[in-house]
Amino acid sequence: MEPAESPAAGTSGSGAGDPADAPGPSGGPGGSDTSAPDEPAPDEPALDRPLPEGVRHRVVAIAADAFGGFTYQELPVSLRPYARFTPSRRVKYAGTALAAALEHDPAFRQRVAGRLRESQAELAGALEDGTPPPAADPLDVAAAAYLLRPAGWAKLVATAGEEAQRADAERADEEALRELAALRTEVEALHEHGRAEAARARAELESVRKEGDALHRKLRSALSDVKRAEAAQRRLRTEVDELRAAAAQERAVADSEARRLRTRLAEAEAAVEAGRRAAREGRSVEDVRLRLLLDTVLDAASGLRRELALPPRDTMGVLPADTVDAVAPGTFSARDIATRALSANDPALLDQLLALPQAHLVVDGYNVTKTGYPALPLEKQRLRLLGGLAALAAQSGAEVTCVFDGADLDMPVLLAPPRGVRVLFSKAGETADELIRRLVRAEPPGRQIVVVSADREIADGVAKAGARPVASTLLLRRLARV
Repeated sequence: MEPAESPAAGTSGSGAGDPADAPGPSGGPGGSDTSAPDEPAPDEPALDRPLPEGVRHRVVAIAADAFGGFTYQELPVSLRPYARFTPSRRVKYAGTALAAALEHDPAFRQRVAGRLRESQAELAGALEDGTPPPAADPLDVAAAAYLLRPAGWAKLVATAGEEAQRADAERADEEALRELAALRTEVEALHEHGRAEAARARAELESVRKEGDALHRKLRSALSDVKRAEAAQRRLRTEVDELRAAAAQERAVADSEARRLRTRLAEAEAAVEAGRRAAREGRSVEDVRLRLLLDTVLDAASGLRRELALPPRDTMGVLPADTVDAVAPGTFSARDIATRALSANDPALLDQLLALPQAHLVVDGYNVTKTGYPALPLEKQRLRLLGGLAALAAQSGAEVTCVFDGADLDMPVLLAPPRGVRVLFSKAGETADELIRRLVRAEPPGRQIVVVSADREIADGVAKAGARPVASTLLLRRLARV
């Protein structure tokens, strides 16, 4: 069996993997960096208020970008679940955890600060010299000061937070003024639109009044037409009543003629039936005589069988050929097949094993596919193996069960097993090896079970249980002939 992949063993970013390039305990790559202190100097006060929101967001973004350059062991335990996330997803889902780690884990903060020195060397040098660039973004300056912790960093962070708040307030005021001007323009436009709509509504009202007068005239004309149509309808109703009376009279005459014809038809049918009855009676006399003769013969044979006490033919225990003394041929078992002069890698050996009565072939799926075609994706490996097993099952008539390792699956695999092949996945907490051993133990003693696996532990275990292990290469050679 192939070993299962370890979950989240690495990181998602580039640059992680070489311990020599990973940040050292002091934040620099591959060694200590004495240019940035780990904690504020004793006479340098820490922040006396929460980190400004803009500065906090910028610090989290810098840490999320540097995240991918760390090895899995260099990450704090609280951040390891986010090791495979992209930087944008880390900011979205791990922002709180990143901020807490930067605040309470000096080693992690120093590693992030080391990455910041590499990416923004000019800004980092200016801060450590105590001369932050005047044209730099205050948020970038505050975030870098928070991570590098130069002398006076707390003041830089507080000043940057106040400048960011002041800039936000100015932007909010400018936005409010722009919105107010836009609203005034929109109100004026609405007034103009309302006046135009009122004029259009008055014009439409006048048009509707004129249309109403025309409709009244049409209505009076339609009422006159309705009265004329009602008079015509009364005339048509009188004509329909007269036609119905004439039709009823004609129907009565037709019914009388039909009754007369039905009487004549019944008389003709009676005459035909009388003729048929006479023909049947003449023929039935001969049938009765033949039936009586046949019943006599059958009753005589039955009486003779009872008199001689002969058993039914299908219940006779011993046939005459069974009484002849001779040597009967023996039957083959899986162990007899194994002792024949066939190589352990000869596909004919598998054909002979599957030719045994009620043979059951159990296949370690991934062990076979990763031996024969490991370069394919797992889904295509399964489909290729199951296609070959379906053809083998149709040719040999043996029961075939293919077992795959499903212990690490998050959800069941959607798969339509081919005809003649049973497909099983191991449950959570159970390997495919254990499932194969349970399948072998579930079979009754004496049944021929063939287990295909290159795993020596599986082969030894199933051999003790009475099964016949064969190598994965043997099955692959046999499937190449399908």
